[in-house]
Amino acid sequence: MKHWTLDDIPWERFDRSRVDPEVVKVVKAAAMVEANGGDYAKYLCNVFHDDLEFQQVANDWAMEEVQHGMALARWARLADPTFDFDAAFKRFTDGFKIETWRTHSLRGSRSGELVSRCIVETGTSSYYSALKDAVDEPVLKEICRNIAADEFRHYKLFYTYLLRYLEAEKIGSFGRFWAAASRIRESEDDELAYAYYAANHPAGAVYERKRFVRAYLSRAYGFYRPPHIERGIGMILKAIGLTPNGRLNAILTRWISWLLRMRVQRLARAAT
Repeated sequence: MKHWTLDDIPWERFDRSRVDPEVVKVVKAAAMVEANGGDYAKYLCNVFHDDLEFQQVANDWAMEEVQHGMALARWARLADPTFDFDAAFKRFTDGFKIETWRTHSLRGSRSGELVSRCIVETGTSSYYSALKDAVDEPVLKEICRNIAADEFRHYKLFYTYLLRYLEAEKIGSFGRFWAAASRIRESEDDELAYAYYAANHPAGAVYERKRFVRAYLSRAYGFYRPPHIERGIGMILKAIGLTPNGRLNAILTRWISWLLRMRVQRLARAAT
């Protein structure tokens, strides 16, 4: 199936009257992270240095990630013509470095790395699905629909390779759980905070990690609804070798939904 391109997006349908300025801020930050897919591909190719097939998969994946960034950046420029993506992206990549030089996974094994990639794709597919449902601007809705579908397909791709490596490495349930948990803990790390800072503040502004974490997450977490959380939890459970749908998913969905609501409220209070 032919992959979508920027020319497939109905840019002529852009409706400024339906643009939420707060959404523009998080879209700008997302564009930074997505456009940086090339560095993640370098890291993956080093970790899987003797697996030429997977290296090609990683490079193809990165090209699609970069396209996501370009689509989001183009929409952000329509919403805010003053947005200088190139300058903001340079600030982001100058200030946030990916350890592309590593030849061994940060997760301890290749299986662990692939679990981690599944977690990332879970987060992005859930996020863009939630954003699509939350916004009213038709062009952004279409972009998010395309990206969410890509990210779900990427999840399935990484999961396929995870099964292959599990046969050789046999890291076990605990190893898979540890890899997933370690990546989930990083969801509030410097990457998104620095992307939000670089995208929305001028050169020379002081980077304050806690401030920008709050600014990004108070907006992004507010998009999620129980169906997005339920689907994401199912994908995580599958990646760590548990039944994706069932009582555990239902319990976790209720718990995570409550936690996110409380987190958004706390972040909003802290921001004021």
